[in-house]
Amino acid sequence: MKLNVHERGSGDKVALLIHGAMSDHRTWHAIEDHLVGLGYRVVAPDLRGHGRSPRGEYRPELLADDLVESLPTGADVAIGHSMGGLSLALAVSRLRPARAVYSDPGFQLRNVPAGATAGMREMVAAATAESVRAMNPRWSDEDVAAELAGFGLFDPQFLTATSRFAQDYLPETAVVPSLVQLADPSLCVDARGAALLKERGLEVRVVPRTGHCIHRDDPQAFLKSLDGWI
Repeated sequence: MKLNVHERGSGDKVALLIHGAMSDHRTWHAIEDHLVGLGYRVVAPDLRGHGRSPRGEYRPELLADDLVESLPTGADVAIGHSMGGLSLALAVSRLRPARAVYSDPGFQLRNVPAGATAGMREMVAAATAESVRAMNPRWSDEDVAAELAGFGLFDPQFLTATSRFAQDYLPETAVVPSLVQLADPSLCVDARGAALLKERGLEVRVVPRTGHCIHRDDPQAFLKSLDGWI
């Protein structure tokens, strides 16, 4: 599936930014600004079922195939958040970025609390600026607006499909130099999972006092944790 892909910047370096479930490429606006300022060309898709991309069957393997179909290979860095991190991990051997960053990735979906899917569906359906702000008091006005825009274009059938996804997608190895950036605490990677990732050759860094959306809870801490990777 060919995805809707947002591009900005004219630098010689390329950064892929892959959003998580229920968002679209606009979730990266603050990180995009920073990377463009560093001389990157940012390439940010909307996953299938999100933003302006087509709808279809929803499985992580298909999300990964879409990335391969729609994004350039050999980027300088690829960053994926949550479901975008999982999709990137499943596509990384074909996309072959020089470096991969998985931001609180969906590697252990069994850790998502029971009933969370129904709660997320209700949250999307009833979302207002006030409700998003109440749940995310540290977000900027731009983040709140981006969240509402993403909700408005999101296919809720994606959430129905996630209950059928496999429970464990921990990568077996670091195909390219790889950083796993974890929230404090992580939504989808537990202590055992983090230890296994380290054993398998991936670097793991925790970003203190952040929730699942590290890049929106604390953009500066998000970027600081990427020292040496961008």
